[in-house]
Formats: sequence, C-alpha cells, structure tokens
Amino acid sequence: MIDYIKGQIVELSPTYVVLETNGLGYFISIPLPTYTLLSHQSEAKLFLHEVVREDAFLFFGFATKKEREIFQLLISVSGIGVNTARMIMSSYSVEEIQEIIAAGNVLALNAIKGIGSKTAQRIIVDLKDKILKGRDEISSQSLLSDKNAQIKEEAVAALVMLGFPAGSSQKAIDNILKEQSQLEVEQLIKLALKIL
Repeated sequence: MIDYIKGQIVELSPTYVVLETNGLGYFISIPLPTYTLLSHQSEAKLFLHEVVREDAFLFFGFATKKEREIFQLLISVSGIGVNTARMIMSSYSVEEIQEIIAAGNVLALNAIKGIGSKTAQRIIVDLKDKILKGRDEISSQSLLSDKNAQIKEEAVAALVMLGFPAGSSQKAIDNILKEQSQLEVEQLIKLALKIL
C-alpha cells in the first residue's frame, strides 16, 4: 500500500489533482478542503487511500492523516462508497463530521446530496463509538496546540512579513504542527517556506 505521494502539482480542480513525481503523473481524487489547501501551492504531499477494482486503480488523496482516517471510517459503513464519503468530506470539515456523528445529528448528514435518513442513521450508529473513542486523542491534540500557540503566532507573523497571505501561512503552519509538534520557530518557518 502507498502511504503518501509528494510531487509537483501539474493540474488541479475541485475534485482531483494530478501530481507528477519521478516522471509519472498520478491522478488523485480529492475532497474540497484539500483542493482549498492546494490551490496556492506548486508542490503537495497527499496521504493516499487506494481502491483497486477489476477495471480501475483509483487514488484518493488527503492533506492530513486525520482526513484519510475519517474517509476510511466513512467507507467502512455499509452503503457508503468512496464518492459518497468524498461528498461528505467536501461538505464538512473533519472536526464538523466528528461532531455531527458524536451528537447523532441526522439532519446535518441529510443535508448532503445523496444521503437519506436511513443512510445518515447507519453512519451514526456504525461510527459513533469509534468517534467518541477518538475524542481523547482530539483533546490531547488541542492541548498540544495550546502549547504551540505562541510559536505558531510568531511563525505566521514572520511569514506575513515576508509577503505571504495570512490564511495560507496559517494553514501551512497548522499542517506542519500536526506532523511535527516539537519544532522551534525558525524550523517551523523554514518548513513553511518549502510548501508555500
């Protein structure tokens, strides 16, 4: 299994990206939040989920491991295919999806095209325990991000002074901190400059 792919963005649309690495162009389906994140970048690193069928070999790419994990949880539900899962992930952020499932909010899932009441209820029944179990991880991550708040603030301020937009600077810093939480300000800025 391929865990992630890193390469040059050759083509980008709200539903897919073509990444070139070592002379090969990979067509990767993406959800909307990943498109938003990639829209100001020339290079990308995406965490992959592979789907192998008789007639196709498909890649689904995500900006973070957490996004991929939620996608894989969604497709584990009977009746939820890869396209429906991607539609859910394009409609809500990872945090919102977790909150919707944990709260048993059928109406929020019903608002997504192609998801009826029965399917929404099945998603909640199948995933609620798994989402609640993962809540401890989420709260420990938020504690970690509180520790990094000052470092993050300084790094974003430095990038803005260098002429980068505040929004994309913040996203870049957030993504780096998810992967490597124990960085100093200088290291954080250097890594952010590589992806901005």
